[in-house]
Amino acid sequence: MKIFKKYTFDSAHFLPNVSDEHKCKRMHGHTYHLTVFIEGGIDEKYGWIIDFNDLKTIINPIIDQLDHHVLNEIAGLENPTCEVLAQWLFQKIKPKLPLLDSIELYETPTSGALYRE
Repeated sequence: MKIFKKYTFDSAHFLPNVSDEHKCKRMHGHTYHLTVFIEGGIDEKYGWIIDFNDLKTIINPIIDQLDHHVLNEIAGLENPTCEVLAQWLFQKIKPKLPLLDSIELYETPTSGALYRE
């Protein structure tokens, strides 16, 4: 069984490695939409894979590191493409949430990345 929980956060960034003519070279912001997918068996006692409140306790501190911050100023995100950010998020979440299957990160309503190991 898989379950999911969605989160949003707002961050600014710029892409330092693109040409000077590329619009993403300049600082700009996005409202990111993150979906965290958890896979596991249903606990017979509680009837769930994991308590959604426990997910909030794990994920919110990681989101707080990004929300209303410049991503380029965060270690490991010096070139914060959507793909790099998705991988970074997965690597931050997985040690705290072994049942993590994958994450989906939307940078815009029509563009994003799906990351799983």
